[in-house]
Amino acid sequence: MGSHNIVFVLLRRLHSPLIALICVYAVSILGFVLIPGVDDKGQAWHMDFFHAFYFVSFMGTTIGFGEIPYPFTDAQRMWATLSIYATVIVWLYGIGFLLTILQEPGFKQLLGQNSFRRNIKRLRDPFFLICGYGDTGSKLVKALTESDITAVVVEIDADRINILELEDHRIYVPGLCADASIPESLITAGLKQRNCAGVVALTNDDAVNLRVAITSALLSPGVRVIARAETRDAEKNIASFGTSEVINPFETFAGRLAMALHSPGTFLLHEWLTSVPHEKLTEPIFPPHGKWILCGFGRFGKAVHKRMVAEGLDVTIIEATPEMTDAPEDVITGRGTEAETLEKAGIEDAVGIVAGTDDDANNLSILITAGELNPDLFMVARQNLRSNDALVAAADLDLIMRRGSIIAHKIFALLRTPLLATFLDLAREKDETWTNLLISRIGGIITDSPPLTWEVDINEDDAPAIHGHLIEGEQITVRNLYQDPQDRSLDLPCIPILIRRWNNQYILLPDEQTSLESRDQVLFCGIRKAQEMIKWLTNDPQVLNYVLTGEEHPSGYLWLLITHRSQKKQAHLESE
Repeated sequence: MGSHNIVFVLLRRLHSPLIALICVYAVSILGFVLIPGVDDKGQAWHMDFFHAFYFVSFMGTTIGFGEIPYPFTDAQRMWATLSIYATVIVWLYGIGFLLTILQEPGFKQLLGQNSFRRNIKRLRDPFFLICGYGDTGSKLVKALTESDITAVVVEIDADRINILELEDHRIYVPGLCADASIPESLITAGLKQRNCAGVVALTNDDAVNLRVAITSALLSPGVRVIARAETRDAEKNIASFGTSEVINPFETFAGRLAMALHSPGTFLLHEWLTSVPHEKLTEPIFPPHGKWILCGFGRFGKAVHKRMVAEGLDVTIIEATPEMTDAPEDVITGRGTEAETLEKAGIEDAVGIVAGTDDDANNLSILITAGELNPDLFMVARQNLRSNDALVAAADLDLIMRRGSIIAHKIFALLRTPLLATFLDLAREKDETWTNLLISRIGGIITDSPPLTWEVDINEDDAPAIHGHLIEGEQITVRNLYQDPQDRSLDLPCIPILIRRWNNQYILLPDEQTSLESRDQVLFCGIRKAQEMIKWLTNDPQVLNYVLTGEEHPSGYLWLLITHRSQKKQAHLESE
């Protein structure tokens, strides 16, 4: 709905005050035309409609005026007095009615939608459409904007949209208060625009996420879609529509825990490379093998139990309502918050415990009681609400499952550097020695912040300097990419971790002498300064020439002038 429709809606709502205003002005004007006056010669005269309209117009909106074109008679002054009161009253009525309309939630929403449409049309950079601005959505949007990636939000809860508007993001994030399951909402948010780079469905309703995936597939074929699903059935259903990635937070965390159990190095590498900007660097963890206790057998508990059993662990389940969760026959009935229940589960002999209920207070109670009975336990907790961050942090646990954080981390990594998912898949096939060596190399170039990952596309648009040399048949190696443009004898603080060739051939941790080819995609891991320097090098032929040859060729009129004068001065000194 455009701005002209807003004017139409406003006029339609104001029809009563407008009719009253027109009637009062019309009667006032007619009165001044009909009531006779006296001119400067003492003759009777009648005011014409133009002068009557002019007089009533400024009489109804100002204080203090002259009687035109001649002084009024008593009858005219009496009519002017009545008209003043009438026009003031009708103006107050109209202004009050207008203010009431402007405060109505429906009209404010209409204004907001119109402003949102204008903002979407102004977008020129690629953007991601985020459906849902809860814990996960807010964390993802913050991570995207910190990386200078544009996001657009659709959220049904007006309070969440207000929070979005109040938050201080690095770049502006347009927000639409609407139901994402309605196709028109996604179209309004820019789904069919060419610069829509992808859609992320993060609502807390699997059915809505399914509708978003269907709408995106039908209305914008080929657009990248990432969706959240919290049940197996929903996951399969959403995936059937060609969704690029379906993320189940419970399955994802269970997989991470299993990874930490059998390959702590790979787990740490995964955590580092999928971190969002400004997070604290994850420390290594080493979950022990042996007997574990799992409290809660809902969706989360089932996913964790399946992975633990696959790792060969002995798992004892505690569940308050086993008949409702299809728990195994040997389950121990109880909440796990009581010492008696934990002792019955064999807490003294356990090496670890997972508190996985849907209540944060119960989970903390379980872990505190378990810690008193067995201080050496490895403790894992499920955190359900972001508002409990301070409480969970104070508990000093070994591993925390934050649903929103897990999803946001994974999606952010997929959106920012799509090649990273391929690298992590290949890295999981390597042994711990290979992984630990890579972690040591990464640790040597970062400080207390997680490493940044980025892609360098060797093509005419993204790396014109490199592409130009390759087209001419010159050889450029991987090391040339990360030589310091300010001192070619030094390397930038980054590591090339993967090359993808045009034919989908992958080179993991390429050697520094590996030759680059046109259309290569190189995945780097390092710090932001290195990313900026590499971008400079790949775009500036003069900088690249220095890196390749060691020769500096100044460019630009000023530098050429300075160089010419320096050479003349040197020649003059040598001649003397």
